[in-house]
Amino acid sequence: MHTFGRRQRRRLAKRRGFTLLETMLTLVIVTVGVAAVFDSYGAFTVANEWSSRTATAELLANEIREFTRTLPRHDPVTGLDVDDDAATVYGWGLEPGEVLATDIDDIDDLDGISFIYSGADLQNLEMPGPIDAGGNVVDQYILNSVDRSSGDAIQFGWVQTVSVTKVHPFDYAEVLDADYSEDAEGDFRGRGVDDYPLRITVTVGYQGQFDAEPRDVTTLSWIVP
Repeated sequence: MHTFGRRQRRRLAKRRGFTLLETMLTLVIVTVGVAAVFDSYGAFTVANEWSSRTATAELLANEIREFTRTLPRHDPVTGLDVDDDAATVYGWGLEPGEVLATDIDDIDDLDGISFIYSGADLQNLEMPGPIDAGGNVVDQYILNSVDRSSGDAIQFGWVQTVSVTKVHPFDYAEVLDADYSEDAEGDFRGRGVDDYPLRITVTVGYQGQFDAEPRDVTTLSWIVP
C-alpha cells in the first residue's frame, strides 16, 4: 500500500502544471519571436517599397529615352550655329514657343529641363511632368494630399531631370562646349559645331509628402551618335 501511494504521488507530481519560472521563460521566448517577426516584416516593407520605387524610376527614365528616339540632335529649322564675334551659340536649348514637352522638336532642347509634378516654372527650366514617351503628362505618378496644418491641397510625386552634353566622337568621356568645332587640317575636312555626338542623362527623383526636395532614385545615360 505504501509503495502504491508513493508511486501515485510521483505520477501526480509529474502531471502538475508549469512552474512560474517555466512560464516566464515561455513568455520571453514568445516575445522575442514576435518581435523578430515584426522587425522582419518592417524590413520587408521598406525593401519592397524601395524596389517598387526603383522600378517606377527606371520606367520613367526609359520614357524619356523613348521620347528622344525620333528627335534630331539640333533644331531642324535653325540648326546649331555660333557667332564667333559675340561668342554666342544659337540653337542650343529651348526655342521661343516651346513651353510644353510636346513642343520640343530636338534633343538639345532638353538640356537642363525638369519635368515636375507641380508648380512647373519655365523660367527655371521646369515643365509639367512626369512625361511618357509621347510627351504627355502621366497623371498616375502625381499624388494628391492635404497639408495637415493649413488644410491646403498639395501634390507630390516624380521628377525627371535631363541634361544634354556634346561629347567627342572618339572619346565619349570627353565633354565639349556647345560651341566647339574643328577646322579643316590636312586630310581632315573639319567638323562643324553641330556634327558631334550627344550624351543624354536622365535622373529620376521622388519627392514624398514630407520630403523637402526630391530624392534621386535612378540615373540613365546614353549616346546619340
